[in-house]
Formats: sequence, structure tokens, C-alpha cells
Amino acid sequence: MVVEGQQSTHELVIITGMSGAGKTVAIQSFEDLGYYCIDNLPPALLTTFLTLLRDSGKNSTRIAAVMDMRGGNFFDALIGALDHILKEGDIVARILFLDADDATLVRRYKETRRAHPLAVNGLPLDGIKQERALLSVVKGRANFVYNTSNMKPKQLREKIVKEFASDADTIFTVNIMSFGFKHGMPIDADLVFDVRFLKNPYYVEELRPKTGLQTEVSSYVLALEDTQILIQKLTDLFDFMIPLYRQEGKSQLVIAFGCTGGQHRSVTLAEFFGAYLAGKENTVITHRDINRRKE
Repeated sequence: MVVEGQQSTHELVIITGMSGAGKTVAIQSFEDLGYYCIDNLPPALLTTFLTLLRDSGKNSTRIAAVMDMRGGNFFDALIGALDHILKEGDIVARILFLDADDATLVRRYKETRRAHPLAVNGLPLDGIKQERALLSVVKGRANFVYNTSNMKPKQLREKIVKEFASDADTIFTVNIMSFGFKHGMPIDADLVFDVRFLKNPYYVEELRPKTGLQTEVSSYVLALEDTQILIQKLTDLFDFMIPLYRQEGKSQLVIAFGCTGGQHRSVTLAEFFGAYLAGKENTVITHRDINRRKE
């Protein structure tokens, strides 16, 4: 719980609530915000974990931990841990309680064909009612209560970001990758651009041993008329698409440029668009195959 005027170097968000109310989406959202995330942390181990955190010497840590009925002895252990945190006073702890109406929870259990953890061999509604009664006191201690009955996952993410993101949080990253087709397609790319139609510096003897990180190669590739046309078209495309990806709630976008070996053309274009987007987005450049020339 938050105490007015309390100074702390650590922040803890406890995510709890009804099973099926969206705790998985919530913990993923906190992970995107840069929190150190723990799923299904037994409440009895919370004080031990926080002691280890204090002993680590870290100046500032943000932690999000999911705690639910799977942890066993839930109520007494969680309340006891919260009281201990308040007494110590060096960690700001907040509870996010996720709730939903009974009909919505029953429907979600039927859609996923999962059994309720408190009614493995019974009706989901029986488990829901039992869980709601057990969590009533914890809900009363919560700083935030979100009813997700009418929320889509995207809306829950947006609500968490609005409430818990700091000005320093970067929740959207554009990863730009170069690769060589002869080493296989990247399986994690969202957008792949095949630039093998551009003239290949490999066939220029003095450029062959170099890569697109070197001026001689990048100047050669960028001077091509076809490259300039490609840059113009992709610049327009990225300016249109990337804000929409961010608006849709994606935490990252992977754009891959591929040439034959991943040495020259793809590296040049990855570097070019990495520099172009750096002023607009948090951008990371990776050259997957640049050191695989001999393979």
C-alpha cells in the first residue's frame, strides 16, 4: 500500500484477483513497461524475496508479481506480507485487483475449456463463488480494482500503461535486422524486405571482403537509383504503418532486410533505416549474419 510522503527506492505491484480476469495480460503489460515480472509467486515467499532484493544493493527496482489462489494459504500469507512491507517502509507496494462478473468468468472458462482451480471436478461457477469470497478482504486492500468484464486485452493493456507507465518508459521498440537468405529466414520478423534485386557489391572485387558497415559499401549501395526509389517508397510506408502498429498496442516491431549473404545490401539498408527511425522511435539494429561470411 502507498503511504503519503513515503520515500522508497523500490516499487512492487501485486497483481491478483479472480481467475480468468486477465492476470496473464496484465503481467505481460508490466513486462513491456520494464518491470521485473514474477508469475505465481507464493505469498509466503514475498518477504523472503524482498529481503533478497534489499540485500542485492540495487538502488531502484520495479517489480510486478502475480499472486493468486495457486499459491496456497493465500489470504493470511499475503496480508501478513503486506503488513510487513508497510512496517519496513522502504518499498512502495500497490495491489492491482482484476475482477469480472460471474457470467463473464464462466463464459471465459467454457471458451478455454479450463477447470477452475477451486472446482477442478465441479462447476466453474462453484469455484468462482468460493474464490470471490476468499478474495474479498484482499480486494478491499487493493489500490486499483479493474473490472475486465467488457474489456478486450488491448484495452486492459492500455489502462495499465496509462496508470503505471513513467515518462522514462519505452513501451514500443522498432527492431531492424539484416540477414542473409542463404542462412534462413528470421522467424521473429514482422516485416521482411527482400533486397536481392539491387546490384550486389559482392561482385565488385574491392568491396567483396567489406560489409555494409563500411563507407565504401554503403555508398555504393545507396548511390544506386533503384536503392533511392526503394528508400522513398519504404520511408512513406514506415511513416504510415509504424504509428498504427504502436496505436494497436504492439510492444515491438521487427523489420528485416534480407540479401544473399547478409553482408552488404541488407546491412546498408538496415543501417540507413535505423538512423532514419532513431529520431522517431526507440530503435535497435541487429546484423544477424554479418560474421558468417565463411559459412
